[in-house]
Amino acid sequence: MTDIGFIGLGIMGRPMAEHLIAGGHRLHASSHHKPVAPDLVEKGVVVHAAPREVAAASEVVFLMLPDTPQVEDVLFSPGGIAAGLAAGKIVVDMSSISPMATKDFARRIEAAGGLYLDAPVSGGEVGAKAASLTIMVGGPEDAFARVKDLFALMGKNITLVGGNGDGQTTKVANQIIVALTIEAVGEALLFASKAGADPAKVRQALMGGFAASRILEVHGERMVKRSFDPGFRIGLHQKDLNLALQGARTLGLSLPNTATAQELFNACIAHGGRDWDHSAMVRALELMANHAITATTPAKED
Repeated sequence: MTDIGFIGLGIMGRPMAEHLIAGGHRLHASSHHKPVAPDLVEKGVVVHAAPREVAAASEVVFLMLPDTPQVEDVLFSPGGIAAGLAAGKIVVDMSSISPMATKDFARRIEAAGGLYLDAPVSGGEVGAKAASLTIMVGGPEDAFARVKDLFALMGKNITLVGGNGDGQTTKVANQIIVALTIEAVGEALLFASKAGADPAKVRQALMGGFAASRILEVHGERMVKRSFDPGFRIGLHQKDLNLALQGARTLGLSLPNTATAQELFNACIAHGGRDWDHSAMVRALELMANHAITATTPAKED
């Protein structure tokens, strides 16, 4: 049994933490920012008043938080994780945050005596519940070797990409690909529907060809069925594309299609869609077309 800290028991973090408990480990959590659910306490989660106490009680501390400022606060505020570290303890940030800030956080944690891994995930709430997340890791090989068995309780495709920050860079790249593919699938199905074809059957046909993708399979079905309850919210994907565009400006890069995808997310949010699933990007395209995708093929005249 390993004593593990976990801070960020939300939509993603809670099922991830439960997999660690099911793996036979003792979990430590903090009630400083948000109360720990009573049923988790019943499962044996030890509740502490502050992140510093979680770090002091744990060999490894996982974070699963919304954005860069929240991670910095939990790590370095008075009573934060850094204050409770001892030599050899490992901090693993599984949030999706700025790669550049991550490199700074890693240096500060190492100065406090700990080791740091950035390990963002892909797979959404479904992957978190199924323990099938893709985990992209940046950091020292020795720390990765010590945590890999814990990662295996939460995910399946686990890769040490490189040094600190490289995991977050990989996640940003992932989010660029996902957003642009959602946009492409949305355009294709919108075109098919407007032209009078049944987009459900068009999607089925395309799944057997070179255009097949996981996005076409899952999110194409969402678009056709109008099922936009969130697996991964537009507001979170918008945050990730902000990281991409901010990084691109720092690096002197142009990411024109990423910027377009971000504007489409912005349009959805302007229409109240911050909490829609990110596949609902298609709604912004539909507004411009004055046409919504429908699975019903219009009747043809004799």
